Amino acid sequence: MHIFKTQVGGRTLTVEIGKLAKQASGSAFLRYGDTTILSTAVASAEPREGIDFFPLTVDYEERLYAVGKIPGGFIKREGRPSEKAVLSARLIDRPIRPLFPEGFRNDVQVINTVMSVEQDNAPEITAMLGASIALSISDIPFLGPIAGVIVGRVDKQLVINPTVEQAEKSDMHIVVVGTKEAVMMVEAGAKEVPEGEILEAIMFGHDEIKRLVAFIEGIQAEVGLPIRGQAVYDALKDDVTEKIAGILANQSPADWKAAFDEVLAALVQQANQQFSRKEITTVFNKILDSNLMNKIKPEVANFVNEDLEKAIRIFEKQERNNKLDFVKDLAQNHFVQIYPDFGKVVANAYGKLVKERVRRMIINESIRPDGRKPQEVRPVASEAGLLPRAHGSGLFTRGQTQVMTVATLGAVGDEQILDGLGIEESKRYMHHYNFPPYSVGEARPMRGASRRDIGHGALAERALEPMIPTELDFPYTIRLVSEVLESNGSSSMASVCGSTLALMDAGVPIARHVSGVAMGLIKEGDQVVVLTDIQGMEDALGDMDFKVAGTDRGVTAIQMDIKIGGIDRAILERALAQAYEGRMHIMSIMKEAVPAPRAELSPYAPRIISFSIDPDKIRTVIGAGGKTIKKIIDETGVKIDIEDDGRVFIAAVDMEAGQRALKMIQDLIEDVEVGKTYLGKVMRIMDFGAFVEVLPGKEGLVHISQLAEQRVNKVDDVVSVGDEIVVKVIKIDEQGRVNLSRKAVLQEQKQ
Repeated sequence: MHIFKTQVGGRTLTVEIGKLAKQASGSAFLRYGDTTILSTAVASAEPREGIDFFPLTVDYEERLYAVGKIPGGFIKREGRPSEKAVLSARLIDRPIRPLFPEGFRNDVQVINTVMSVEQDNAPEITAMLGASIALSISDIPFLGPIAGVIVGRVDKQLVINPTVEQAEKSDMHIVVVGTKEAVMMVEAGAKEVPEGEILEAIMFGHDEIKRLVAFIEGIQAEVGLPIRGQAVYDALKDDVTEKIAGILANQSPADWKAAFDEVLAALVQQANQQFSRKEITTVFNKILDSNLMNKIKPEVANFVNEDLEKAIRIFEKQERNNKLDFVKDLAQNHFVQIYPDFGKVVANAYGKLVKERVRRMIINESIRPDGRKPQEVRPVASEAGLLPRAHGSGLFTRGQTQVMTVATLGAVGDEQILDGLGIEESKRYMHHYNFPPYSVGEARPMRGASRRDIGHGALAERALEPMIPTELDFPYTIRLVSEVLESNGSSSMASVCGSTLALMDAGVPIARHVSGVAMGLIKEGDQVVVLTDIQGMEDALGDMDFKVAGTDRGVTAIQMDIKIGGIDRAILERALAQAYEGRMHIMSIMKEAVPAPRAELSPYAPRIISFSIDPDKIRTVIGAGGKTIKKIIDETGVKIDIEDDGRVFIAAVDMEAGQRALKMIQDLIEDVEVGKTYLGKVMRIMDFGAFVEVLPGKEGLVHISQLAEQRVNKVDDVVSVGDEIVVKVIKIDEQGRVNLSRKAVLQEQKQ
C-alpha cells in the first residue's frame, strides 16, 4: 500500500493506493478531512463494435450511511440517483471526456462511492480528484491528469474549497477544473459578480489546480501502470504501417480486406508468444483505420467538394441537415462501388470533412453556417402571459431555439424535501427542464429526465436563484418548468430568459432581469474565433461551450466545457466580454416584453396570509391527532402550514376563505380576558349554572346567580343547550377557571 498526502484549502488530503478494490484497472481511496471516497476506473478489454462515440460512464454513488442516515421508504435502500448525485457525476464526466485518444472505443467506467461525508469538505470535489487519480494510475489511455477546486470569496478574499460557514458568506461558488496547462471546465454560481472578478477567481483556482496536478503526477510516477497496448503499438506500428501501405498502393480495393486479414493472421502467429490475440488485433485495427482514412478522405473530399460547400452555407437548420445527408448518401453510394468493405470509413471521412469545412469558413471568412458574423446574436423574440390559467408563462425565441417556461406558485408546504448527503433538507425554488424529441424533429420514446435535462435545469435554477425573493418577502414555493419547443443550440440559456419572463408574469418580485447566452470557440493553431450565441452545429463541431447568465450588474451562473486541451486567460477574458455584450442585447428585448414584475398575482394563484403565533399554541391549533386543523381546512378549503417557530401560512385562492381560516385560528389561540364580553354558546347545563364556550375549546361557567337580573330557580328556565348568549368574563381563578356573567351584560345594556 502507498500513502500520499497534500494540503488543499488548509486541510489534509490523503490518498491510499493498493489497499482497496485491487482488481479494478485503477483505484484510489481518498480522505479529505472526514470525507472519504473510493474511486475506481475500469476499461473493457476490447473496443465496442459498431459505435462512433466514446462509451464513457461516470457514476457518483451516494450512500446514506455516509451521513448516518437510513434511507426512507419501504425498501430501505438507495434507489435511483438523487439530482445532486447526477450533477456530481456530470461534473466529473465533462472535464475527463475530452482527455481520451480520438477513436478510443473501449468501454470505460469510473465509479465514485461516497462512504463518509464531512460537510466542510465537498465530496464531489474529492471524487473528482479520485477519478483523476484512478485513471492516471491505471493502464487506460487517459491524457490527464486533471484536478478541480471550489473557489469562494469571503470579505473580498478568494478561498479554496470554502467550509460551510465560509460558503454561507461567499458571494460566489465556482468549480474550476483543468490540467496543468489550461482550464477545462467551469461551473459557477454567483451573486451578480462582475466578469473581471469572475475571471480572477477562475485563474486563482487554476493556480491551485497546477499544484494538485503535480501531486497526482507524483503518484502516477510512483505507482502508475504502463498504458494498455502501448508496448504492442510501439513494437508493431512500423511493420504494420509498411505492410498496410504496400497493400493500399499495389492491390485493388476489392482485394484489400482479404489482404488485411492475411496480414493480421500472420502477425498473430508471429507475435503470440509476446502479445495476446486481442492486443495485436486492437493495435492492427487502430493503425489500419488511420491509414484507410488518409487514403480515402482526399477522394471523398474531391467528390463532394462543391455540393458540400453549398450545403454548409444553407441558413435554415433542417434544410441544411437534409442537404448534408443527401450529399453523404451520394458519397456513400459512389464509394461503395470502389470500397465495398469500407463504407464506415467513407462515412467517417465525410463527417471529418464537414467539421473541417465549417471551421475553415468561420476562421477564414468570419462567416457562420447561418450567415452570421462571430459576435452576432440570432433574431430574438420575447412574450409573456400566453397560458391563461397558469400562474405565469414566458415564451423566448432565439433563432430556431424556442423555450416556454411556466411558473407555478404554491404554499410553503409544497417545497421539495431532499433526502441526500448535504445539509440542505428542502428547497422552495425549483427549476425543471424538458427536452422532448419533437424539438429537434425526431420521433423517439419519452423517458424520464435524462442527466442532460437535470443538468440544464440546475444551471437555469442557479442563474435565477440570486433574484428569488426570500420566504419572508414572498412566502411561496416556486416551481419553474422550461419546455423546449424547438432547439438549435443554447436551449439552456433560452430557459434562463424564458424563466425571467415567467417569473415576472407571475408577479414574483424578482429584483432584475436575468438573461443568458452560450459562447463557442473555433481554435486552429494561433487562430481563434469566439462565437456569440452558438447554434447546434457550432456546438458539435466547435471547441467550447461556454454559457454565461446574469443581470446587468454581474454574473449569476457560468457553465463552461472545453473539447480541446483547455483555454488560457486571454480567451476566457475575450469570451466573457463578448458574452456580456450578447446578454445585454438579449436583455433589452426581454425588457420590452416585460419591463417589471406584474403588480398583481394571477387570479388562479393562491394568496398567502402569513402571521406568527406563540409556539406553545401550535398544539392548540393542530388539535389531538390533527383534528382541529383538519376541521378548519375542510370548512374553508385552504391549505395551512405551521412552522416549528410559530410561523403560520394560509394559502387560499379565495381570499374570503383565507380570512375565515385566519379568524378561526386567531379564535383558537386567543386568551380569555377578564372584563371582555363574548358571544358564547351554551354547551352544558347543570343545577348550579351553565357552561358556555366563549372561544373555540374554551369554556366558562355562568353561575345560576349570574344568569339574569332577577332570581332564577332553574337554569333551563333561562337558557337551553345550543343557545347563543352574550356573557362577560368577571373572574379567572388561580386554576384557570373562567367565571362568566350574563347578568352583568344585561345591566350594562340598561345604562
